[in-house]
Order: sequence, then C-alpha cells, then structure tokens
Amino acid sequence: MEHEEIEVKYHVDDPPGLRQRLAAAGAVSSGRVFEKNIRFEDAGNSLIRQKALLRLRQDNRNVLTFKQALDKGDNQFKIYREIETEVGDFEATGRILESLGYFPCQVYEKYRETFLVPGAVICLDTMPYGDFLEIEADKGLIRELTDRLGLDWNKRILATYLGLFEHVRKAACLPFTDLTFDNFRNVRFDFTAIWKRFEQGEG
Repeated sequence: MEHEEIEVKYHVDDPPGLRQRLAAAGAVSSGRVFEKNIRFEDAGNSLIRQKALLRLRQDNRNVLTFKQALDKGDNQFKIYREIETEVGDFEATGRILESLGYFPCQVYEKYRETFLVPGAVICLDTMPYGDFLEIEADKGLIRELTDRLGLDWNKRILATYLGLFEHVRKAACLPFTDLTFDNFRNVRFDFTAIWKRFEQGEG
C-alpha cells in the first residue's frame, strides 16, 4: 500500500484524561500493542540523508515500511510518502534486507493504542521518554480533531520520534543509540525544555 501520510503529534501530560476526551469525541480504540521497530540503513547512510526511513516493525503482525519526507513548502503538517506491506517472517525479512546491502542500525520501541474515527487514525503512544498523540488524517480533519480534543495547535510537533530522540540523547548525554525501554530504565532527566522547543516549531 502506498499513500501520502499527513500528521501532527502532541506531547501528552495526562494520558488517562486524553483517553477520556478521545472517547467523548467518538474515537474507538482498536487496542494497545507493543512495537519493536528496526531501522535499516546502507553503508553510505544515504537513507537518513534523503530524509527516508526503511523500517521493519513487529507488533501483532510484521510490516515493512519505506517512508520519505515530502517537501511541499508546508510547515503546518508532517507530510511523508509511505509504502508499506505486511510480511510473514520477521527474521527472514531482516535477512533479505541485509542481503540487499542494508544493515540494522537502530532499534526503537513503543506501546501504541490506536483509536479510529471516520477519516482519521489517532495513536496514543508511550515512548521510553514520554507520551505522545499522533493524528493522521487530511489537513482539515486534523485541525478539527485538534480542537475537539482540546489540544493547542501551536504546540503541535512535526519532528519524528527518532528526531526527538537525537535531541534527547544529546541533551542527557545518553551513551546509547537504541530507543528502548530497557535503555531508559535508569534515566532521570527532565525533557520538558526539549518538548517546548519542538512545540515552537524546531526540527
């Protein structure tokens, strides 16, 4: 499946309260899953230089995804070209990618609860460094849902989770590059200033 992905995300201070607002807005949960993602790169790091992502994801299914940022002169939304397909064997798919010259360069994890409303997919994500909400829909519906959920449009974040992690890693002088819950188990750091900077449009 190939499509144009349009989305924004918000840092969430009160996940239970937001979950209540989602229910009041008519959003229906399709369940919460744990995700393991492996990012692949080539020897020249050409994917990241092209603002592209090659990812193998495992939750209750296995999905191979290619994403690339689209520069449409729009600083209001995060817009990506996304191609993804479900695959049968997680380990075998990884070996195929390695045989084609790609290597696993980063692991990142999250817990994701997906909510559905007509025309939109809303994800409440627990990352190792905090909680976030992603809204994927057309531009008008994203603005409408932002208002219905009581979110501040001026606090939207357009950076990716891995982009945020790079700033987190540098600010906290973290010695690891994998975004996993085990790695963050003993991390004690106030990331508030980072979220505020990205809510103001950085990245």
